[in-house]
Amino acid sequence: MIGEKIFLWQVGEYHYPAAYGFVPFLTSYIHEDKDVHPAMIVVPGGAYRNASPSEGNLPAEEFYRAGYNVFVLAYTVNLLDEPLKLQPLHDISRAVRMVRANAVEYAIDPGKIALCGFSAGGHLCASLCVHFGDITDRDPKYQTVSNRPDAAILSYPVITSGEYTHRDSMTALLGSEPAEEELEYMSLENYVTEDTPPCFLWQTVTDATVPVENSYLFAAACRKQGVCFAHHVFSEGIHGMSVATERWLERDFGVPYTLEQIRLLADAVSQGLTAYPEEKGAEILADFGLDGKKKEKWTPDEKAAIGKTLKEVGVWPSLAEDWLDKIWQKTKSSRDKGERK
Repeated sequence: MIGEKIFLWQVGEYHYPAAYGFVPFLTSYIHEDKDVHPAMIVVPGGAYRNASPSEGNLPAEEFYRAGYNVFVLAYTVNLLDEPLKLQPLHDISRAVRMVRANAVEYAIDPGKIALCGFSAGGHLCASLCVHFGDITDRDPKYQTVSNRPDAAILSYPVITSGEYTHRDSMTALLGSEPAEEELEYMSLENYVTEDTPPCFLWQTVTDATVPVENSYLFAAACRKQGVCFAHHVFSEGIHGMSVATERWLERDFGVPYTLEQIRLLADAVSQGLTAYPEEKGAEILADFGLDGKKKEKWTPDEKAAIGKTLKEVGVWPSLAEDWLDKIWQKTKSSRDKGERK
């Protein structure tokens, strides 16, 4: 089944002040055969300001073709001025617990749940990888279900709150005047332990938005703690390349369902339900291409230059899929040994 919308929170569980009717959800890409598949939860980036449609449907389709039952996470974002704090981390924690708890219904192996996050979505995935033990769930149905991912793909991730951070992501997450303890908690390279799940990282040297040092910091921490990891750094490419295909370059992203919170916010602004001028609602819709008007992102020269990097960067999904196959083989071997004892 493709396109089912699965809400993460029930009535009374979700309280982000600037939601305006939005409730975080998963969109499913589930095979209709009777086989049990590994699961992939795709987590778009967007500086914690939006959940980018370029990093939702395209990677979901890629992993679906590779044999995964896939779920795209539309988590809480902060476009204007309401700090998120730990709400996105609670969203992704609930998502993992929900997928694992419903393994039979979703035809997935509960011991093979991977995350694939991009940019700020990579930060969110890595946050769960290192802080999963801190995030409890109030719903008795999920309290005993593990929220630890079995593996993670971190694509050009925001990792640190230090020298090489992406400032806007940290501001959206923590506000303009965060406490030192909050910043430290979100500098994820400092929290990698031997219990951190295996991680596959990739980024480009020429990323001008999130410095490549972010992925180096996390890879170094994994190496120090003995965590299984792979780290690929490509010589050229801009930030936000998603699956790095011609479809991505042509901005053929599919229905922008990951922008539901943005659409609801724009509606609220237009209706005078916020402190912002009503005309800003139309501006928000236009900024995100939700006004029905096609926008060109690239100049012809930019498009040509970016197109030349696709062949190199576009191998990352196959590299990640091969790496995950090895991880799942190790998981199977460990299970078999456990059953024989």
